[in-house]
Amino acid sequence: MIWGVIGTGNMGSIVIESLIESGSIDAEEMIVTNRTLTKAYELKQRHPDLVIKKELAELIDQADIILLCVKPHDMKALFKDIKGYVRKEQCVVSITSPVGIEELEKALPCQVARIVPSITNRAFSGATLFSFSESVRPEFKALLKQTFKFISRPIEIEEDYIRVCSDIVSCGPAFISFLMERWIKAAEEVADLPEETATELTTEMLIGYGKLLEKNHYTLNTLREKVSVKGGVTGEGLIMLEQHIGELFEKMFQATQKKHKEDKKRLREP
Repeated sequence: MIWGVIGTGNMGSIVIESLIESGSIDAEEMIVTNRTLTKAYELKQRHPDLVIKKELAELIDQADIILLCVKPHDMKALFKDIKGYVRKEQCVVSITSPVGIEELEKALPCQVARIVPSITNRAFSGATLFSFSESVRPEFKALLKQTFKFISRPIEIEEDYIRVCSDIVSCGPAFISFLMERWIKAAEEVADLPEETATELTTEMLIGYGKLLEKNHYTLNTLREKVSVKGGVTGEGLIMLEQHIGELFEKMFQATQKKHKEDKKRLREP
């Protein structure tokens, strides 16, 4: 089975390197192209058996599964570029959430799917979100899920929930990083804790926190209850969080939902 990857930006590179380094796909089974080939050849320096093609037509001719790893606003142009080369027996996969099954089916004459990855997949962890066209053959479904099991937990998602699920799985690390950066800054400003020390402690806390959840020692709720002793310091901190958090996360999800709708509208414009 030959895999083609169009686009070697941040997420494209993460998917390529994670699949190769996890042992899910051999580098010689992957053909890659990018608008700027320099980026593709940088990947080849780290994975010498990776195959680089300059022309889209060549990649599509040789690939069985084709991953579209470009930005949403570049998808319409890419559809036009590849439509004449894609064959019915191939499977094309979008890795961006605004480009759903409906858009893919209208644009391309082949089997289509969507897989939304996460930066956490680079550590062979986290989730990937799956949606399939009814035309996708069972063997392709099984192969895609089995391939991404090497780097994630594949989860099928209904179209109505793709944006909020992507916010949690794919955008979540950026949102959490932002909050932790503010957390570190506050520790420095309130208690004069050096930024380097606060960063080190926060990083170790997050790693340990994740492992507690991974090993099913606690749920989110029970973990909070275990740390929060009645009348203790943690409880005082939680009271302040509850009093000041307001509609922070509601506003965040509203903003991402709005952007998602704008992106989908732009894709549907003639």
